[in-house]
Amino acid sequence: MSVLVYTESDNGQFKKVALEVASYAKAVADALGTSVTALAINANDTSILGNHGVDKVLNVSNEQLKSFNAKAYADVIKQAAEKEEAKVVVVSSSADSKYLAPLLAISLNAGYATNVVEAPASTSPFTVKRTAFTNKAFEMTEMSTDVKLIGVSNNSFGLVENSASASSEEFSPSIPDFKVTIESVDKATDKVTIADAEIVVSGGRGLKGPENWGMIEELADVLGAATACSKPVSDLGWRPHSEHVGQTGKPVASNLYIAIGISGAIQHLAGINASKVKVVINTDPEAPFFKAADYGVVGDAFEVVPTLIQKLKEFKAQNA
Repeated sequence: MSVLVYTESDNGQFKKVALEVASYAKAVADALGTSVTALAINANDTSILGNHGVDKVLNVSNEQLKSFNAKAYADVIKQAAEKEEAKVVVVSSSADSKYLAPLLAISLNAGYATNVVEAPASTSPFTVKRTAFTNKAFEMTEMSTDVKLIGVSNNSFGLVENSASASSEEFSPSIPDFKVTIESVDKATDKVTIADAEIVVSGGRGLKGPENWGMIEELADVLGAATACSKPVSDLGWRPHSEHVGQTGKPVASNLYIAIGISGAIQHLAGINASKVKVVINTDPEAPFFKAADYGVVGDAFEVVPTLIQKLKEFKAQNA
């Protein structure tokens, strides 16, 4: 009766969130005195999961599952949970996992706790800490169902090294009929994704136009960060909607979020509040974002950002 964790991969490579949820599952398993079983779908090398506490990997290789399908993936995870008699199932808070988790919870008749940020405070009763009110508060949630589904908030638990030798077992679940056919998938392959990024550099209307986005991309490149934007910027067509972050865009839970020329509307703040450190650069000292920021710079982005880039390059050169 192990803890089951669904470890996401892309083109055969595990995502960062896969290692984070594996680390979390190990903490839960230790508290319950049991082991960790990971479910991997079309992953190339599963040995890395052992470094984060996984004892056994159920490896699914199936061309039908090459592209994500919420119903099919939820059904496969359900079959894995039943096979392992898992009473705790752990998933991430990625867009894919948030899509499949409600379907999985219904099929397992499980309680589903979202946005969990810490290992269980207690296992009897089973109690987890999670964010509430768009990351403005925390709440302790008691789960009384027989099967428990936990969605771990991205970048909350971190990666924990727990060296173990993970055995691998081929798993061939039945695949349900697909109700939706995926014609094509377009992905940006040359950039750090917002979902996986530890640092995000985001720009707003204060940049005055798409022709000035070069300095955002240069700063992101120096920091190894993902680029993002506010809703007005994507609405104006300056940047693709895939970079829009906020309550109506992609949520951000990075370790560092740098907002440049963004006033800080409540919808934007709601989507980035989970970020650990927030830095704001804006000419308006009354911009709402300064109230939410950990660090603020009142100044012209066209002067501040180039100087910041230069200083970071000098620092990197001196510490190479």
